[in-house]
Amino acid sequence: MALIYALQAREILDGRGWPTIELVLWLDNGFSTITSVPTVVSKGDHDSLELRDLDQRMNGLGVQKAINNINQIIAPQLIGKDVTKQGEIDQLLVDLDGTANKNKLGSNAILAISQAVLKAGALSVGLPLYQYIQKKYQLVSEINMPNCIITALDGGVHGGNNLDFREFFIIPASHMSLDKSIEMAVTLKQKIEDLLISKGAIHSVGITGGYSPNLYKNIDAFELMIEAIRQSSYNFAQDLFFGLNSAAYDIYEGSKYRVRDNNEGMSASDLLALYKKMRESYKLIYIEDPFVDSEINKWQELVREIGKTTTIAACNSVSSRVSLIKRGIKDQNFNAVVVKPKHLGTISETMESIKLIKDSKLDLIISHSSGETDETLIVDLAVAVGANYVKFGPINRGERIAKYNRLLEIYRETQQSS
Repeated sequence: MALIYALQAREILDGRGWPTIELVLWLDNGFSTITSVPTVVSKGDHDSLELRDLDQRMNGLGVQKAINNINQIIAPQLIGKDVTKQGEIDQLLVDLDGTANKNKLGSNAILAISQAVLKAGALSVGLPLYQYIQKKYQLVSEINMPNCIITALDGGVHGGNNLDFREFFIIPASHMSLDKSIEMAVTLKQKIEDLLISKGAIHSVGITGGYSPNLYKNIDAFELMIEAIRQSSYNFAQDLFFGLNSAAYDIYEGSKYRVRDNNEGMSASDLLALYKKMRESYKLIYIEDPFVDSEINKWQELVREIGKTTTIAACNSVSSRVSLIKRGIKDQNFNAVVVKPKHLGTISETMESIKLIKDSKLDLIISHSSGETDETLIVDLAVAVGANYVKFGPINRGERIAKYNRLLEIYRETQQSS
């Protein structure tokens, strides 16, 4: 049995240069592990609080308050705890905070501890993290690789609003192996860049590293990707399909959805019609956060009309919370849920949500955040719980590439052992 010997938090920078938390946890057997937590561009209404300093230093973005909460308040309570008791430790963290949204200690402080405990638990028993999670929670009997939802273009707040919708995805067909899927994504990334340069279009990248071109309409993004596919050896609607993160709350203003495809703004019915057109014309098989929370009837209508062929995923509308997922399941608002540990703050709460999603036969997507670090925990998590899909962002920038490389590493390990 390995016990927690010491913890030390410190401030580092995420992939976009925002401060975040890195944590070192030492065990009494001399082993140690390091983890870091992601940050967010836009916060959902139901997210736990990401505690920031809000002072003059670094424009108020510092996380020294959260770090002090770890080093001075939380750490003394954890010394000597059995590191494999994830549930007990997470409950202690929740009780120490004592608020519904982690407002006192900060979800970033709590998540750093929870992640470190999970990684240290795997270390203490000598297992790779994905095997440790699988054995501990037993949500799947065998390891299978999730499919990748890969960002090709950034829009909305991720891409300087050159496009309205936040992310345009390519989704490899299920018949493609993971290594071939990544190979295809790399090829198409280069083809898209070549096309943008040849057309004299903007080919700079957005916050997460996806290209953010200045196109006339959102639909033009799909045309661009189709043109790139035609210049490759891959076949559209056979080797890959398209997906979209609408992030509808970002484009909703004055009861209308403001998108360049309609200068007067779109009603929810107009937007639903656009999604159906995209599904028919561009083989759109994944739509995330298609409407704002209050348009429940339109979520339901979209699921009824195209849900048999299209994944309708809830992300910020439920923020991985069990109560909101249950409500959405009851109302049949979606057929998939995006899960991010940062939504909740502890691994135990995340696992509770994942179990509900899987028990309810919904598709499960484990996702990165907008401000990522090189931490790869979500990769092992996705594999260990049998996620249908993973979202790590574009095939670009170190904090995203680290996750794709880790997924490939696990894939090769499982191929060798099978």
